[in-house]
Amino acid sequence: PAGLGLRTVNSCIQLLPTLDGKALFTVEDVARLNDGRPHPCQQAMVDCHGSQCGFCTPGFVMSLWHLYERHEQAPGREAAADALSGNLCRCTGYRPILDAAEQMFQGERAALDLSATVKALDQLAGDTALVYESTEAANPARRVRFVAPRTLSELAAWRLALPEARLLAGATDIGLWVTKQFRALGDIIYLGRVEELKQLTLSTDTTGAAQGLSIGAGASLEDAWEALTAHVPALREIWLRFASPPVRHAGTLGGNIANGSPIGDCAPVLLALGADIVLRRGDDERTLPLSDFYLDYMKNAMQPGEFVQALQVPFPAAGSVFRAYKISKRRDSDISAVCAGLWLELHGDTIAAARLGFGGLAATARRAALAESALIGQPWTEATLRAAQAALAQDFAPLSDMRATATYRLKVASNLLERFWLETRPAQPLAAAQVQVWPALA
Repeated sequence: PAGLGLRTVNSCIQLLPTLDGKALFTVEDVARLNDGRPHPCQQAMVDCHGSQCGFCTPGFVMSLWHLYERHEQAPGREAAADALSGNLCRCTGYRPILDAAEQMFQGERAALDLSATVKALDQLAGDTALVYESTEAANPARRVRFVAPRTLSELAAWRLALPEARLLAGATDIGLWVTKQFRALGDIIYLGRVEELKQLTLSTDTTGAAQGLSIGAGASLEDAWEALTAHVPALREIWLRFASPPVRHAGTLGGNIANGSPIGDCAPVLLALGADIVLRRGDDERTLPLSDFYLDYMKNAMQPGEFVQALQVPFPAAGSVFRAYKISKRRDSDISAVCAGLWLELHGDTIAAARLGFGGLAATARRAALAESALIGQPWTEATLRAAQAALAQDFAPLSDMRATATYRLKVASNLLERFWLETRPAQPLAAAQVQVWPALA
């Protein structure tokens, strides 16, 4: 709708003050906004017998409503499955819901008039920071603050004034601290109202060709991945398999990188692409390679008072090859056992430079230095691959956990390197259709 962006989010982890300045739509609004009649997405769920046992059905309806408003015509079953990937319940079968996703486009188009909502939001809009003060539930004697600055300079000032405050963006991780661990968060600085943090800026060379992308730390994961994939098509599968639309709509690239999970999917990819991270403290900025940002498990190079301002991501240049891979038990909405971003610069058949980023193999996402050394200066042949695989086994000593054993992780990482070679070798590289793991949904 004009003047308003619709995004699905997970309601259970939306902290109330983060909704300031936004319009909240629930399943009750879907029919209300359709003159009180069932919306086509609701009617299709009834007609196709797609209703679940109860609690899950409203979530499916909201995802279908979002899909409906994004497309004039049915986008196909694969796109529908992607849109529904954040709705995990399958208790009454999934096919009828996919049928509903197609059928809802077949009748008369439902109009959506949100002009009154836009007008109300315009009247509420302001350019001053929201400062909300309350008491901690577990400790009523303690006062805590929720601050939502509107500009970068305000954010920098609040960060210095409240150096111990929790920085909050999409709450896709911190929200679970509250709902699952019942943790008190203390003072919070919310980044979601700082528009400067959401900017996506393309850099070009003298001919106008795109060279890279500067991604504000507050840009949503969906916007960041979409912008990157437009210039790096090899990222498409990992973009669509990263969490789910509601998580990608709320979560931010800066938050994912700052969080520093060793099994996160963003860091290995950005390490392979040679990304830099821009940190800010007060009026001062500094830029360092992302490979220097992670120091140890959940520890990074940020100094007191600093925050992530942006990620600068160069695009693979002509003569280079790049792939990104995610290995998990489920296709959608699952945490990686191993994630890899692999990049080589080739001069003819010879490897001039290499960056191999892996997640799930160490206390942080990091590059495979020994394997990179085994590649550089060598021809991109099977013999070089085998040497790099042997070196890769010395790069990491992963742990075994509920998702995978250490042996499995190392074997998968080695196999991904081999798949990379099969797809990019100078002689007879395999086409994408020959290595597609997940078949298209019929």
